[in-house]
Amino acid sequence: MPAKLYMSELSLDGYACIPYTHDHKSIEIKDSWQVSKNVENMYFVTATFSPDSKPYFQSRANHYLLVKFTNDTKIMKELEKHQHDKTSFVFNMDSEFFEREVDGTMNFVSVYYLEYSKSDDDMSDLALVVSKNDRVKKASTGSMTSYSAEPPKFTFPYSNSIVVLEVSSQKSHQSVNKYCEQTRRNVCRKGITMINLVGLSILEKLK
Repeated sequence: MPAKLYMSELSLDGYACIPYTHDHKSIEIKDSWQVSKNVENMYFVTATFSPDSKPYFQSRANHYLLVKFTNDTKIMKELEKHQHDKTSFVFNMDSEFFEREVDGTMNFVSVYYLEYSKSDDDMSDLALVVSKNDRVKKASTGSMTSYSAEPPKFTFPYSNSIVVLEVSSQKSHQSVNKYCEQTRRNVCRKGITMINLVGLSILEKLK
C-alpha cells in the first residue's frame, strides 16, 4: 500500500520492551502508554533470553512491558527519558515479509538475529521457510536499539540484522517455542544463520 510505504520513510513501527518491576517508574510509563496514540497494543510478558544473547545483555529483566508502536522517534525519546538499570529494547521494523490471518490470538513474539549479511536471496528463502509455520501471523526484519543505565560489557554486533515473528496459537508457550525452534532450524538448513535472541511469552494483554 503506497500510503504505508510513504509513512515508513518518515518513521518506523515496531516493538518496544521496557522492564516491568512494579515500581513507580514502571507504573508511570505503563499509564502513559495506556493512553498514548503511538501505542497500538501493550502486553505484560515473560522474557526468555537465549544462551547466545545473555553475555550481551547481562542486566536483562524477567518481565517486560511489550508495546507495539507506530512511531519509533517518539518511543525512543520516552525510553531515553525513562532509563532503567535493566536493559530496555526497541525493535524497529523496516521491512515486512508477510502479514496474514491465523487462528488464535497472539501469545508469543520470537526475536532472532542473523549472524551474516543478508542478501535478497537469503531474505526470500527465509520468508518462504517461515511462511510454512502456519502459526506465524507476521514476520518482519529490522534493527534493534538497547537502553540501560548500566553500560553493557560487550557491544551486540548484530543490531541491524533482527528478525521478529508474531505467533498466534491456543497452545502453551512451551509448545509454541518448540515450534519456533523447528522453524529456526529449517532456516539454518538453507545456510542462513538465524540465532535466538529472546522469546517473549505474552501473559496478559493490557491494551
